[in-house]
Amino acid sequence: MKLGSLAIAIVIAAAGMAVPDQGAQAAGKEQFFPVLSYRTGPYAPNGAPWANGYVDYLKLVNARGGINGVKILVEECETGYATDKGVECYERLKGAHGGATVFQPLSTGITFALTEKAPADKIPLITAGYGRSESQDGGVFKWNFPLIGTYWVAADVLVQAIGKREGGMAKLKGKKIALVYHDSPYGKEPIPLLQERAKMLGFDLQLLPVTAPGVEQKATWLQIRQSKPDYVLLWGWGVMNSTA
Repeated sequence: MKLGSLAIAIVIAAAGMAVPDQGAQAAGKEQFFPVLSYRTGPYAPNGAPWANGYVDYLKLVNARGGINGVKILVEECETGYATDKGVECYERLKGAHGGATVFQPLSTGITFALTEKAPADKIPLITAGYGRSESQDGGVFKWNFPLIGTYWVAADVLVQAIGKREGGMAKLKGKKIALVYHDSPYGKEPIPLLQERAKMLGFDLQLLPVTAPGVEQKATWLQIRQSKPDYVLLWGWGVMNSTA
């Protein structure tokens, strides 16, 4: 199973835990799953395939009888990956169709904004492999459910991969690692972890932000050519990746 399919399956399973397993009670009922998507704009190369897969999977769950016999009702809202539009979608959909079961923002910026709202509304926020990394602390973030890891985990995996390539983590001392990142909440997520690893392992971390959406990168790559890092980590999204 691919990672994207696994993430969607985990979301369904987690939401299903809240649905009572009573056939008679389930008959005629639905669970509302809002879908915050971005099929348009500079981030559509990432957003459209995800939205297609998520909606198709929800349809598949319904075709197989739903969650414990309860069918899923889907309504999509286009955010364009913009935080303000994401909040608008949330406010419009949270009370629709009897109330939202769960939100998966698919945007770190939107996740940050909704983290402040979810406790009052008592609606779970599921982030499958993205979002707000410190929300792993469930004692503080009681309505955030980060599944299959966070960006801190991903950043640490990258450092470990470089260490393995060099012949051990101790060999990273004195190395120069550049992070070319999307200048947004998403792009800034790995920075605290990488800064801690730089202190711990003794490598030099160079931070190079790329202004969203990421089409203009010439100055950034000129800096790379001048500084000549040993490794470059590209933390992009949407058109930033294809431009690079």
